[in-house]
Amino acid sequence: MDYELLVLDIDGTVTNSEKEVMSRTRDEVIRIQKQGVKVVLASGRPPEGILPVARTLQLDQYDSYLLAFNGGKIICLQTEECIFERHLPAHIPKRLWKDAKEQGIGMAAYGKGVILAGTLPDRYLKLESSVSRMPIEYHGNLGNERDLVVNQCILTGDPDVLDRIEPTLFYRYFHEAEIFHSEPFYLEVSPKNVDKAYGLKYLLPVLGIPREKMVCCGDSYNDVRMLQYAGKGVAMKNAPESVKVVADFVTERDNDHDGIAEVVKRFF
Repeated sequence: MDYELLVLDIDGTVTNSEKEVMSRTRDEVIRIQKQGVKVVLASGRPPEGILPVARTLQLDQYDSYLLAFNGGKIICLQTEECIFERHLPAHIPKRLWKDAKEQGIGMAAYGKGVILAGTLPDRYLKLESSVSRMPIEYHGNLGNERDLVVNQCILTGDPDVLDRIEPTLFYRYFHEAEIFHSEPFYLEVSPKNVDKAYGLKYLLPVLGIPREKMVCCGDSYNDVRMLQYAGKGVAMKNAPESVKVVADFVTERDNDHDGIAEVVKRFF
């Protein structure tokens, strides 16, 4: 199979544990773009957190796209225009704020260029602010403010706490939202039925590429549907076993040892 599209998750996949793109990975991704292969980034991050990685990989020089908010927003890098977008129901942020207060965890929503924190920012939200390059605005009375129209919310806390409450939240919001673990200390809340595969179903006709010619790479639970949808779904060595079992291929190298460079050499 001559694959024409490479879709990359960011954290734990194309970046290492220090949130950096390693030089060999960068060089291999740039090389295949020069040969005509399309490369797209698909992440739970907001656009502001994806753009620096996209520029490092020179995606902006090859008329590419980025999928932000787990497929809830697609941006053309050439024009910087949003070509696709989905929002959470406007009452969801307020309900999440109340749940977060009751459970003693962090909660925030992504505004335009800013993270709207409904609880006092914990170390996990501060990390998200640093990675996404977005400042935090504290809105301690978020639950009593007007309804918010946002693409995604995030819940933060110690991994054992989030693992404990995730099933409850899943069933509470089952009909209105998707809840994904992107990191052990993050739960991302997206519009119902919106995930990376959903965004790719919109983007593929724009690119004129069939899904059979698409390789998708990821390492976490929010990548599962994308890996299942891909022509070739690739899980990173550092992925949990429940992610690896849905993949067509598992890398021999992890994200700290150029696992994506391995994928590029093998399939492109």
